[in-house]
Amino acid sequence: MNDAAAGRARPPIPLVVLGGYLGAGKTTLLNHVLSNAGQRRVAVLVNDFGDINIDAALIRERTDDVINLENGCVCCSIGGRLVDALVAISARPERPELLVIEASGVSDPVKIAQIGLLDRSFRLVGIIVAVDTERIGATLRDPYVGDIVRRQIAGATALVLTKTDLVTGQEKAVATEAVSSLATTAILLDSANGSIPLELIFDASVAPRHRTGEQALAAGERFNSHQDICSFSFRSDFRLDRKKLREVFRGLSVPLLRAKGIVWLDQDASPQELHVVGGRILITPFAGHAAAESTIVLIGRFTDEDERTVKRCLESTQALN
Repeated sequence: MNDAAAGRARPPIPLVVLGGYLGAGKTTLLNHVLSNAGQRRVAVLVNDFGDINIDAALIRERTDDVINLENGCVCCSIGGRLVDALVAISARPERPELLVIEASGVSDPVKIAQIGLLDRSFRLVGIIVAVDTERIGATLRDPYVGDIVRRQIAGATALVLTKTDLVTGQEKAVATEAVSSLATTAILLDSANGSIPLELIFDASVAPRHRTGEQALAAGERFNSHQDICSFSFRSDFRLDRKKLREVFRGLSVPLLRAKGIVWLDQDASPQELHVVGGRILITPFAGHAAAESTIVLIGRFTDEDERTVKRCLESTQALN
């Protein structure tokens, strides 16, 4: 196998984009993740709006693998430098097990994710956007920055309300309603002191859907716990219709964080790799050895009824020939 083929055979690096407006608490959230990463190799690419990257200095206290991109919006004025940094990371002999891009407060995290995914060496895990609960109302009303923040919220695959310990219950309810009205994701969590569920970042932290004594959450409790992110799997020994499969994932209304799997599709002689995150559906040839059945793992905040609904939908994707 030549060097180019060997590079293509390497598994993609999971990519998380961490966004949110200035002062929303992104660095605090990131340091919490790094402090709980265990032995995982995590690289951080951080952009600050200014000549001196203060965020990078703060993050370096938790990991040595920090790449600086100073002076401007990571998705605009230094987009070329971002691409160069990603190419360098993907070419490393020993790649990181996760890359986190902390975007500047005035950037669009969706555009950053799109730049990252131009290189198939990376696979998007999520776009996590921090929202300052204490100031979100005033920020959205600001004629200069309100539109930026609305785009950040709308592009998120998961939203984290920060500084919830600094507001009253009523203020938190108002902020939650404002954010929910703009969100395209059903994954909305609150955080005090930077604590977020590691399930947003690391698959190994996700618990199976069925645990001893586990009870389905009532609808009103769905957004209040960090413990209810879980997973379940769908298996099938029949081939799936590619078009129907895409339609199912585009139309799901359950709080899905992401899905991944190895599937056998109607028009393909070899198995395919499936990744779904934030409404983005990626189906590519799978280079490794695969079982004869299709297997899809779904991660999110599911009730028992959510699981039954998803499985019924996936069963309807059976290919007719």
